[in-house]
Amino acid sequence: MTKSSSETAFSRRQFLSLTSAAAAASVLTACTTVSQPVIPAVAPAPAEPPLDGYAQMYAARIDEGYELPAIPYQRIDRRFLRQLVPDPTGEEPGTVVVDTQQHFLYLVRDDGQAMRYGVGLGRAGFEWAGRAVIQWKRKWPKWTPPAEMIARQPELEQYSAANGGMEPGLTNPLGARALYIFQNGEDTLYRVHGSPEWWTIGKSVSSGCVRMMNQDVIDLYDRVPNKTPIIVKQNGLRMA
Repeated sequence: MTKSSSETAFSRRQFLSLTSAAAAASVLTACTTVSQPVIPAVAPAPAEPPLDGYAQMYAARIDEGYELPAIPYQRIDRRFLRQLVPDPTGEEPGTVVVDTQQHFLYLVRDDGQAMRYGVGLGRAGFEWAGRAVIQWKRKWPKWTPPAEMIARQPELEQYSAANGGMEPGLTNPLGARALYIFQNGEDTLYRVHGSPEWWTIGKSVSSGCVRMMNQDVIDLYDRVPNKTPIIVKQNGLRMA
């Protein structure tokens, strides 16, 4: 895997303006927020000014015909922004590792480093952990709530498999990309997916899935093939 110019050669110019992210999806669903979000205040400025590389990473863009808004990265704890770090996982190159304690997702590289992304995670009682594979992945996927969720929230029946699911788009709970996690050949119903709700990154607010900023999940999607191994650890990287 090679590093992009936005990951290796950042200039020092202050990025002065960003477009606010789109509003979150209104339905309360798996892989969506479970309460009305509160937009945090601007965090204290870091010791050094933000790098223009982040402005490029999180800029507005047209993707597959959809207009992704810019992400106001200056309002996000910098440790949850995409960055190269020394690999803390000890896993084989090409492995995806989710550390649920720290709210990080790592993609292990073959140079002793890992690409680290901030993620939002499921609330207590909804998490999944274990070793599995990313069986397949989709750009701008439809979303189909499982039968168990429809039983809890009958209003979601309109998005059932029988009704064709929810169409792709900015309000779709799976966002710009979805990576589908299978274990022993069976769908875990657990996903790594995009979300416009940048303010939830670093928090546990969804009904179970690993959510990423849309710009980040697009980057991850382009780096991992089908059958990529994935490890989700509930108790941090020190636990087997």
